[in-house]
Amino acid sequence: MPAGRTHTLVGMPPRATATRPVGTVTRGTTNPNRLRRMDRWIAAVHGAELRRAGDPVAVDLGYGAAPWTAVELLLRLRAVAPHTRVVGVEIDPARVAAAQPYARAGLDFRHGGFEVPVPAPPLLIRAANVLRQYDEGEVAAVWQRLCARLAPASEHSRGGLLVEGTCDEIGRRHVWVALGPEGPRTVTFATRLGSLGLPSDLAERLPKALIHRNVPGEPVHAFLRDFDRAWAAAAPYASYGARQRWMRAVRDLTADWPVADGPARWRQGEVTVRWEALAPRT
Repeated sequence: MPAGRTHTLVGMPPRATATRPVGTVTRGTTNPNRLRRMDRWIAAVHGAELRRAGDPVAVDLGYGAAPWTAVELLLRLRAVAPHTRVVGVEIDPARVAAAQPYARAGLDFRHGGFEVPVPAPPLLIRAANVLRQYDEGEVAAVWQRLCARLAPASEHSRGGLLVEGTCDEIGRRHVWVALGPEGPRTVTFATRLGSLGLPSDLAERLPKALIHRNVPGEPVHAFLRDFDRAWAAAAPYASYGARQRWMRAVRDLTADWPVADGPARWRQGEVTVRWEALAPRT
């Protein structure tokens, strides 16, 4: 990109001053469709907020070495909220330059980090596989910083949404935390059911805030233990397919855990639990 040239989202002014991005460069590994499970969940649970907004902006924070995830996020969000605009934000300027050929009306790429360099508070920040390389002790401060950038709650809106989590290389297993301006709300476990051995297989994809807490005495460990037990008890349903077995196991979990979604999401190979039930013990 020529020196001094910037590409701005239509209707959005460029930043008045340049600042040093906050954060460190990630590995940048990405693949097409890697974040499809997260995207579909966002569209389902946050689509109404995006539709109600006059000019909704979503940020794909740390999209990586290729812009596929930002392009896909635009397409999936516009399916439920046609006026949504997406800004891909990357801390590596070379990645931003490489993404520019994919920019279009409604899709822009900017150099930045956790400061989220967009002029107006976004209704969505998606940060997938970004905090994996950070220390657990750094997560709370990053969450707080990103939540402060979200559109605030109002009388008619819960405000913006931060979705932060981790998945495998091709998106078969994914765990993410959803946060609002007030802080963490839920944890979602999502998987391709045909490839699942045990629900606890998802432990390796826990986000940084939880992955080191999968030990006896911590709530997330107890949850995965109970999920495995429910999965074993639901074995007779396997003859009807992995989906039916998953749905039965999740239904059994609701007796002891605050599951926040219902059968429509369970059928997708998901289950969402209230954050406070899985939050690390101090």
